[in-house]
Amino acid sequence: MHRCRFIALVVALCAGTVVPAGAEDVAAFYKGKTIRFVVGSAAGGGYDLFARLVARHMVHHIPGSPNIIVQNQPAAGGVVMTNQLYAQGPKDGTVIGVPLNGMPTAPLLQAGTQFDSQKLIWVGSTNREAYVAFVWHTVPVQSIAELASKEIIVGTTTPGATMTDFPLLLNDVLGYKFKIVRGYGGTPQINIAIERGELQGMGGIGWASVKAQQQAWIDDKKIKVLAQFGFKRYGELPDVPTMFELAKTDADRQAMRMLFARTEYGRPYFLPPDVPADRVQALRRAFDATMKDPAFLAEAPKLQLDVSPMTGEEVQALVADLVSTPPAIANRVKAALDAPAK
Repeated sequence: MHRCRFIALVVALCAGTVVPAGAEDVAAFYKGKTIRFVVGSAAGGGYDLFARLVARHMVHHIPGSPNIIVQNQPAAGGVVMTNQLYAQGPKDGTVIGVPLNGMPTAPLLQAGTQFDSQKLIWVGSTNREAYVAFVWHTVPVQSIAELASKEIIVGTTTPGATMTDFPLLLNDVLGYKFKIVRGYGGTPQINIAIERGELQGMGGIGWASVKAQQQAWIDDKKIKVLAQFGFKRYGELPDVPTMFELAKTDADRQAMRMLFARTEYGRPYFLPPDVPADRVQALRRAFDATMKDPAFLAEAPKLQLDVSPMTGEEVQALVADLVSTPPAIANRVKAALDAPAK
């Protein structure tokens, strides 16, 4: 009788510590593996800096404790990277794309895209982010409304970047006069050009990126922030108007919403299609855990990253909503983004 009770007790204790078979399989798969984060922009920019931060901490939350390395593939604003991962993978959960946040709507707006945003598996986003337009302190412009009659020269990298797309849409919707100079290698190169006087500002850049790379510009009042692109005013910029406040018609607001919604999922991460569901679940939950990790949260402010995450499921739902934008609105936005450089 005692022996039977002992056996029953052992079985009960073991049952309480059984690891689900799926978790065992995921851990076994990732043990000894290396996961690649492929960033669709140049080294040194905001996307790159934040991806490296996430990689340093997410590695501790993935079953099997794989390594994570970060690579950069900035060709065509990350479109080439996204096309390749979508078509070729690998689709086993060992590669995660870190695209520009315009990538979810890119198939509706850009030539050369060869992917379906809804079939990408969104892992999560680190933050909803304020995006701003600013000018250098010597530029004789005090408000965004002045750009209806005054031209300013701003720099950008490639199509699909906010610093390209946002001012192009404002030129179309509000008749502003952003002159956009393309072809810079990345944000650090644009910053140098602004300091040299080659450019007068930027027409759409993450406020966190400005703080991470050029906090001295803010402290020394070297820049004037003219507008922000979020759905509502950001807490740190209470006196800076949003572009939605300046829209003149509902059609204008709909066009802005389609393009500026990317500020809601400011820094998204994705897996290619067809990754096994248990690995998707493990990576999504590892991402969520990273966003709450005390060590991650302690380091994030050093890069001026204001952590306000979205889960993969939330990003997936928002992407599905944006992809269903009425064709007339999508076509209007596409025509604005296809406009030749001034």
